[in-house]
Amino acid sequence: MAPSVRALVLGMFCFRALDVAAELGLPAYFFYPSGGGAVAVLLHLPSMHPRVNDAGLATAARQPGNFLRMSELMAESSGIILNTFEWLETRAVHALKDGLCVPRGRATPPVYCVGPLVSGGGGGGATEHECLRWLDAQPDQAVVFLSFGSRGTFPKKQLDEIAAGLERSGQRFLWVVRSPTVAINDSNGEDGALAGAPPLEPDLDALLPAGFLERTEGRGLVVRSWAPQVEVLRHRATGTFVTHCGWNSTLEAVTAGVPLLCWPLYAEQRLNKVLIVEGMELGAEIEGYDEETVAAEEVEAKVRWVMESDGGHALRRRAAAAKDAAARALEEGGTSYVAVSDFVEGLRTSNGRTKVSVSDFSGFGTKLK
Repeated sequence: MAPSVRALVLGMFCFRALDVAAELGLPAYFFYPSGGGAVAVLLHLPSMHPRVNDAGLATAARQPGNFLRMSELMAESSGIILNTFEWLETRAVHALKDGLCVPRGRATPPVYCVGPLVSGGGGGGATEHECLRWLDAQPDQAVVFLSFGSRGTFPKKQLDEIAAGLERSGQRFLWVVRSPTVAINDSNGEDGALAGAPPLEPDLDALLPAGFLERTEGRGLVVRSWAPQVEVLRHRATGTFVTHCGWNSTLEAVTAGVPLLCWPLYAEQRLNKVLIVEGMELGAEIEGYDEETVAAEEVEAKVRWVMESDGGHALRRRAAAAKDAAARALEEGGTSYVAVSDFVEGLRTSNGRTKVSVSDFSGFGTKLK
C-alpha cells in the first residue's frame, strides 16, 4: 500500500471489498451511481426482509441474498456518495440523513449528494451526427425524442404500435430504434433472461410498418441503434424525452430541462418512474408498459398531451426549474459542491498521511451551460 492511499471507494456491487478496507485500516465509501430513492429502498431492505421477497430486486446480481448483504454492508461503510442533488430528491435525501431507512437502533453513514454527474457530450465522433443536423432545421421544443438505452429493445409488434402512435400524433419525432434481442438458450435449453446475441444493425424497412418512413419523412427521423443523447437532449429543438428511466438518462434530461415520458423496462427503472412522476413531478407515465404491448392510442395520447396541453406546458416549466437547480447545486457554495467539500474534509481528518483539497476532486462535477 502506497502511503498516499487514504480511503477505498467501492462500486455498489463490490461490497465484499469492505473486508479488504477493514483489514488495511482504511475508511470505505460506496459510490452508488443511481439516485437517493433507490438507495433509500436498498437500505430499508433488511427491515422488510423476510416480509417481502426480494428476488425481484436482485435480477442483476442473480442471487437474492446479494442485495440484502449489500444493504447491510453499505450501512456499515464510512459514507455513501450519490449521483443526485438535494433539490431533485428532497424527500429521499432527508429520509436517508434522518436515519429513517436503516433498521431501528442503527445509524446511517454520512450521505454525500455530489451530482448531477453528467457527460459533457461530444460522443467521441469526428463528425456531427446526422440527427443533430436534422434537429437544426426543426422549430424550438417541437421534437419528441425516443430512446431506451443500450439494452432497450422491443419486438416488432411493439415497434409497430409506437410507429402508429407517432404517425397519428402529428408531432415531430426523433426515434432511436435497436434490433430486437435474439434469445440464446442456456445449458438447460431454456431462454436466459439476460442473455442475447449481439444486436444486429436494424433493418428499418423490415422492423417498421410498410410506408411509415415515407409517410413521416421530414416530420420524423428514425436512426439506427444510437444517437448522441446528451447533445440531442440539450438541443433547442427537443421538446420531450420518451425514456426507459435509467438514472443516467434521467439526469441528462434534468440537466437539459426536458420533461420525460416514462416507459420503464427493467432493474430499478420502475422505481425511478415513480420518483420522476410522483416525487420530482418532471414526467408522466406511459401506461401499459407492464402489459404485453403498449397500444398506439396510448403513445399518441401521451405525446399529444405533453406537447400540446396545459399540463404538458406546466411539466416543461418544472423541467426548466430543475435545470436551473442542477446548475446551482454544482456552483461554488451549492449543495453538491459543499457535499464534495465535506467528503474531502472527512478524508483529511481520517488520518494524517497526505493533504487533500477540493481541487483534487474537480472531476466530480460538470459545470452546466
